[in-house]
Amino acid sequence: MKAILAHDLGTTGNKATLFDTQTGRMIASAYQPYDTAYPQSNWAEQNADDWQRALFECTRRLLDTSGLAAGEIAAVSFSGHMQGVLPVDRYGTPLRTAIIWADQRATEQAAQIANRCGKSQVYRRTGCQVSASYTAAKLMWIRDRQPDLYRRTFKVLQAKDYAAYLLTGVWATDYSDASGTQLFDLAARCWATDLIEALELDPDLFPHAYPSTQVIGRVTPQAAGQTGLLAGTPVVIGGGDGACATVGAGAVQPGDAYNYIGSSAWIAVATDQPLIDDQERTFTFCHLDPELYFSVGTTQAAGGSYGWLERLLRKGAEADYQTLDAQAAQTPPGANGLLFLPHLLGERSPYWNPLARGAFVGLAMPHERGALARAVLEGVAFNMRLTLDALRENGVKIDRMRLIGGGAQSALWRQILADVYGLPILLPALTVEATALGAALAGGVGIGIYPDLRAIRQIIPAEQAERPNAVYQTRYQTLYTLYQETYRALEPIMAQLAALQADTDIF
Repeated sequence: MKAILAHDLGTTGNKATLFDTQTGRMIASAYQPYDTAYPQSNWAEQNADDWQRALFECTRRLLDTSGLAAGEIAAVSFSGHMQGVLPVDRYGTPLRTAIIWADQRATEQAAQIANRCGKSQVYRRTGCQVSASYTAAKLMWIRDRQPDLYRRTFKVLQAKDYAAYLLTGVWATDYSDASGTQLFDLAARCWATDLIEALELDPDLFPHAYPSTQVIGRVTPQAAGQTGLLAGTPVVIGGGDGACATVGAGAVQPGDAYNYIGSSAWIAVATDQPLIDDQERTFTFCHLDPELYFSVGTTQAAGGSYGWLERLLRKGAEADYQTLDAQAAQTPPGANGLLFLPHLLGERSPYWNPLARGAFVGLAMPHERGALARAVLEGVAFNMRLTLDALRENGVKIDRMRLIGGGAQSALWRQILADVYGLPILLPALTVEATALGAALAGGVGIGIYPDLRAIRQIIPAEQAERPNAVYQTRYQTLYTLYQETYRALEPIMAQLAALQADTDIF
């Protein structure tokens, strides 16, 4: 058995990667994009048929191009975006498009959760503050707005759970994805049945939750015919993308911290107990290690904000982030007096405000592409600094920051983060593939190849990259204060704009 196959069902597509079982080296990868629909403001949906096509196509392509035979695949494991809702019938047929993590439509249902169950009580029980971001409110929205569909729902799945079902026919999830639903008891690591029933939801809708390293089944003959895998290949459930990224970044012991920058961004720290913030700025999920947790603060639109700007400014047919980075690098820190609020999809940490909106503040005639680009990179960094400060205020000591995700490829963004955080940046050998590597490691532990998840430290060490520039660090501290004041000043205006937008008679 030479390789573990890890599927990472991300926001923009599925990346399938083969990792060598002995060295952890990436053997080959395949990527299949799929679309996200934004039918209304704060809505975000994906078609599960696209997930299935990506799962099958990537697997076949890897087996065709890697030189490995199907019998050399030791196991299949998964990572996937969290906090969504895919309702399926008893035959596994999706009943509607999946409502994904970025969707913030269920604000009314979130208010119902707070009223019925108590905002603080829910946070302390589940680790998640009451929000439209989580599965609970989204499922309640389906129940309230699409009752016939809700009555036909047999199970509610996350992206990677659906992929695992397609290969095995088994209904399953793991502790990490379950903890992103706001319906899971963190301490007991089981479904909070009393909470589910208090919200008038059906507890039977949720699949059994297993440790992330659990072999839940084996590839069925039907799935083997569709993918080229060998029937009987073990399938490990894996984890949510946040949990897999935590392991892939090397945060496998209490106190290990990292920053992920992809479509969204987060800072997380591994802990041996759930971290409860009195202001509820951060949230806590179950780690892939069943004895650990990781506490997180998330920015909704990080790389998503930079991608949005790149599309607006694009001159050619293809995306060109290198040119945009180069233009931003020629603009001094502070973007010539320009601030950017990256709230293009509402906001989670620390504001938990689905009505938050993005803004450029300080625009003037001299500002060019480079200033806008640098302001976006800095704005995301400022928003992530809010999470870092929240963790520090709760006694977490962080003296360095591992960095993974697509944003880690930008030397300019790495330096901005080092200067805004006041921390040296550590760069693992695999940055973009770190999430898939975490899923693969869970697979390897599940079938006995690795003794535990701490093996990641030997497989993929992290090396120091950028260090803070003392002069820039001082300047960014001033701008960080202005950033916070800007949000507070604009927050009531954001709410008024949202009210106007909701009144379709105005437009």
